[in-house]
Amino acid sequence: MKPLPFLLIGAALAGLSATSQAQQLSGAGASFPAPLYQRWGVEYNKLHPDVQVNYQSVGSGAGVKNFTAGVVDFGASDAAMSDAEIAKVPKGAVLIPATAGEVVFAYNLPGVETLNLPREAMAGIFLGKVTKWNDPVIAKANPGAKLPELPIMVAYRSDGSGTTYVFTQHLSTISPEFKEKIGTDKSVTFPVGVGGKGNEGVTALIKQTPGTIGYVEYGYAKGNGLAMASLQNKSGNFVAADGEHGASTLANVQLPENLRIWPVDPEGANDYPIASFTWLLLYKKYDDAAKLKALKDFVTYGLTTGQSFSEELGYIPLPAPVVEKAKAALATVQ
Repeated sequence: MKPLPFLLIGAALAGLSATSQAQQLSGAGASFPAPLYQRWGVEYNKLHPDVQVNYQSVGSGAGVKNFTAGVVDFGASDAAMSDAEIAKVPKGAVLIPATAGEVVFAYNLPGVETLNLPREAMAGIFLGKVTKWNDPVIAKANPGAKLPELPIMVAYRSDGSGTTYVFTQHLSTISPEFKEKIGTDKSVTFPVGVGGKGNEGVTALIKQTPGTIGYVEYGYAKGNGLAMASLQNKSGNFVAADGEHGASTLANVQLPENLRIWPVDPEGANDYPIASFTWLLLYKKYDDAAKLKALKDFVTYGLTTGQSFSEELGYIPLPAPVVEKAKAALATVQ
């Protein structure tokens, strides 16, 4: 075996040195925006090879815990941190709305390509009261559809999840019974169904078992070719999940000063009923100046150029006024 030429050895060592010296940014949290944040990391690294971004999809609950414990450079959550949670972060916290998306009822029902779900059925399925696909509540909203007499299998998030928070917040708003028996939180106890970890886990459960329905972020359903139900909104219309209807939901949302808001039951005729922002969690102060610079530049990239990847991955690009408020919040990070 011939020895490697000196120049090749030198080049290899230089490459290893560059990799070892690259600024590392570690983040963890919500699975809802994970495909987008991970795409940002890849594309940003192409422009800035000296910065590597590693985002782990662990769920909003774990994301908040990791962020609070200071074991990551940034966190992410679909359920914006409460004042009480923020107070527990020694370095302080700044919440940055980074993208938006829709939570969908994805289902696996061979032969049924389109499905309308009225509000009573949406809550009833997860309360364990609507148990068959040909239940009169569903059949009435789907005249002419060949709904099978098949048990409804429910899939839900088993981990602490901002997607669960957004989902249960909407069902608690439209159903007093759901609010009383299950309520709104990142982790709740459903009376029926099987749990899966992350949007990925619920998506897998839906795909593998006919008759299953579950809630996932639109991009996961779209990317995996899952059927999605049209949901009845407050105006009584059945609205499909897509960028247009989700954008309609968020168009009239006025962000408050703390940048935390959820359109829990939008009133517009074309509004998709379950749409939400999702937030990056940054510390108010960073001890490492180089890390601070890289992180702020990466987040700025996500709020600007990064928004161009939203639609293809199933997210809603942030409206311009939201981007400006997010940039102003980012400027307070030191």
